[in-house]
Amino acid sequence: MLFPKKVKYRKRFTKRKNPIKEAGKHETRGVSVAFGSYGLKAMAYSRITSNQIEAARKVMSRYATKSGKVWIRIFPDHPFTQKPAEVKMGKGKGDPVGFIAEVRPGRIMFEIDGVDATVAAEALRKAGTKLPVKTKVVGRI
Repeated sequence: MLFPKKVKYRKRFTKRKNPIKEAGKHETRGVSVAFGSYGLKAMAYSRITSNQIEAARKVMSRYATKSGKVWIRIFPDHPFTQKPAEVKMGKGKGDPVGFIAEVRPGRIMFEIDGVDATVAAEALRKAGTKLPVKTKVVGRI
């Protein structure tokens, strides 16, 4: 699982973002395939946990075998909190549980190289099923 070595503040504000309003705001950085030949592009706004990133990475590297190389272009550096089950309202913010990466539409999340087009497309498609966001397989322009 990915997580930062050190964070300045244990708890960060939760951004109250409406996914419908966020649909119009596209990513400006990390929107083109830079390292590999094929990439997995996010088509909507989502918060992706480090567990989901790891699950997608595992399925990609397993399907691509030893010949392929995988790049992860997102990093979960935003801590999120959660209160225990069946706790009354109030009494402060919950404890930090994990880290998330905020992804906006247009962001290239994963890249792959060293395999042919059909294997790369299938590996990226399988990785996309592990993520809570609609994705699209794109190639290098």
